Amino acid sequence: MNDITNVGTIMTADKSATKIQKLGLPTMMAICIGLVIVQGSMISALQGIGIGGMGFIFAMITALILAQFNAMSFAELSLMFPEEGTLATYTQKAIGHFPAIVSVFAGYVVVAVLAIPVEMFLVDAMLSQLLPGLLPEKIGPLLILLLFTATNLIGTDVFARIQNVLAFILVSALILTGVVAISGASEPHPVLSGATVDWGFAGVLDGSFIGLVGLALWTMVGVEFICPMIKEVKNPHQNIPRSMHLSLFMIFFIFAAFVYGASLYLNVDELVGSPLPFLDYANAVFGKSGLIIATAMGLAATCCTMNTVLAAVPRMLQGMAEQGQAFPQLKAKNRFDAPWVGILMITGLTTIPYFGLGIESLITLVIAATTSWLLAYIVAHINVIVLRKRMPDHPRPYRTPFYPLPQILGIAAMLYVALNNSPSPEMTEMVYSITGGILLVLCVIGAIWVKLFMKRGLFEPDSK
Repeated sequence: MNDITNVGTIMTADKSATKIQKLGLPTMMAICIGLVIVQGSMISALQGIGIGGMGFIFAMITALILAQFNAMSFAELSLMFPEEGTLATYTQKAIGHFPAIVSVFAGYVVVAVLAIPVEMFLVDAMLSQLLPGLLPEKIGPLLILLLFTATNLIGTDVFARIQNVLAFILVSALILTGVVAISGASEPHPVLSGATVDWGFAGVLDGSFIGLVGLALWTMVGVEFICPMIKEVKNPHQNIPRSMHLSLFMIFFIFAAFVYGASLYLNVDELVGSPLPFLDYANAVFGKSGLIIATAMGLAATCCTMNTVLAAVPRMLQGMAEQGQAFPQLKAKNRFDAPWVGILMITGLTTIPYFGLGIESLITLVIAATTSWLLAYIVAHINVIVLRKRMPDHPRPYRTPFYPLPQILGIAAMLYVALNNSPSPEMTEMVYSITGGILLVLCVIGAIWVKLFMKRGLFEPDSK
């Protein structure tokens, strides 16, 4: 999977030449898959199959289609404006700098800062079981975060090589678990007591599976994180859309085998009620080796996420800074062409909730923050529609098939998921209160920045 090639040079501050490394399709898919398949999505998938059975499989199919719609909009936009600002760049061209700032910070920066600590908590719990007493509490994941901070500061060459290895480990562990579970090669299929997964079609025929689409969608969001790295990939006109579309299909089939195998070993109560169902799953399939397999899956998933976020989000911020939408210090690059200020900022912000909050409060915050992630998808779809009207003659290396149907359905679906994203009714009010608070703060800051520092209208798009 080593598909990094030298294609040119950049000039460093001391006028010396440094080779640019370009990322090929396998590495790009590793980035997409590594960001999507996290411990949270594995838990969502196993809970979903426990709740809905065959209905959840159809919910996953629906989510796959919606995720492909999201990928279509991001592919069209990113290739229209191949700049590192990504969503901010597209949005400022379509509907103005204010929604550009709010959508990126709400949809990506806040989510990253809150979601990574949850992954770190889960890794810390598994490491404490696998290697009890080896490291003090919370130190292991912190060392991992610092390691990936260092490797991302070195540049895309090291980042890509690590991402390839991590994605290979993650995908291999998931496929191995699913295949061994389905075949019963390690431990015979047990006779399950209690309620088992329902593989009937009643939930499909009566349409109740639609209620599970929101849960299923969380197993397929995030492939657009490849877009901020558009300047660093080979053949972006082909590989940007291809990497997102192919990755989503691969993720769907991996999860489908993974959850079907789980249904052969765990009953509904175990799938839905366990805080770490994939750990129970691995133990049931592999016996005493299960903890090692589960830790490998969880560790690889968390490392992939850290690596991708530290590569992509600072580049979003760098692009925004170049457009005057963020502090100018975020434009700074080191001699490896890495946005070092943004990388260090994301690392520093991530450690605050990790050490300051517990996992229970963090999960609620993440659910609230990820609701605003859906706002980013809605804005992307709106951008495509607006730019088709404002810039009909602008070059579009990729054009959304069946336009505007994917955008219209995508907007409606994201609104539906946003209204049905809470795992329990009692949490709904808190989730919406936090989401509203996050958006309110970002809107106030964004409005002040655009009006006072940029001296632009809030919804004044850039000129053609």
